[in-house]
Amino acid sequence: MNNKALNKAIRNNVSSYAFLVPWLLGFFVLTLYPMIYSLYLSFTSFNILQPPKWIGVRNFFIMFRGNAQFPRDERFLNSLFVTFRYVFVSVPLKLAFALAVAILMNQKLKLIPFYRTIYYIPTLLGGSVAIAVLWRRIFAGDGLLNLILREVFNANPPSWISNPKYALSTLIILAVWQFGSPMIIFLAGLKQIPAEYYEAAGVDGAGKIRQFFWITLPSLSPIILFNLIMQMISAFQSFTQAFIISGGNGGPLDSTMFYSLYLYIKGFGFSEMGYAAAMAWILLIIIAVLTAATFRVSGSLVSYGSGE
Repeated sequence: MNNKALNKAIRNNVSSYAFLVPWLLGFFVLTLYPMIYSLYLSFTSFNILQPPKWIGVRNFFIMFRGNAQFPRDERFLNSLFVTFRYVFVSVPLKLAFALAVAILMNQKLKLIPFYRTIYYIPTLLGGSVAIAVLWRRIFAGDGLLNLILREVFNANPPSWISNPKYALSTLIILAVWQFGSPMIIFLAGLKQIPAEYYEAAGVDGAGKIRQFFWITLPSLSPIILFNLIMQMISAFQSFTQAFIISGGNGGPLDSTMFYSLYLYIKGFGFSEMGYAAAMAWILLIIIAVLTAATFRVSGSLVSYGSGE
């Protein structure tokens, strides 16, 4: 390669990297450096006002084991239990509901584009503070739901958000109500299934139910896997709904103490930033392990249409 060609190649590379500079700066300054620093903080005692003090693995020891000097954090374990229960109940329900609505929206009916937009709106609004406040009013003791139950059905319902038995269920219902995002993805997948599959199955005498289990589900398996992972990751990080509906304390009796909410309370409520950083890394590990396990289990269940 002569000098002229070499100089041209260098100029082209410099130009390419120059366009990457904003992204690289954002990655190193806003993502990588905070992650490394939070990992360091997870091994310290840090209250913002004083410099971090190295304490080794004490934060992690308090989370899971504890002793007489450093008692185990029972609220941390409870937040794990509440979050796992929320994730493993809300995510399957949301995906099942989203798939059912997507199949309905895939029919050739009038005003279908309008209905698709209407059904997607809850996803746009569901994570907002306003919707969380509205949800709190609906399920309050004197809320709209109880008013209907009393006036129409002559029932004596409880105050849903103030009762430890039902408080988490209201958040699960709110999560399922935000089904628009997976519904749109399912709908796009349904559009890609060739109509010839259903025609051939119909000729062979397969009914709608058999077509669903033998054509629709296998064809959508990659999309189901994608939605499952994305919704699972999102559910583990849920914060706003629990913060607003519980009044910021995870009540009643910590029944809505989501992991992210407890992390926020420890970090900004008690100024235990080192402990909060350790919690953040535990959450990262949990999500990574569950995601890897999901991929591993799905290997024999997901069909990509290429024999794999």
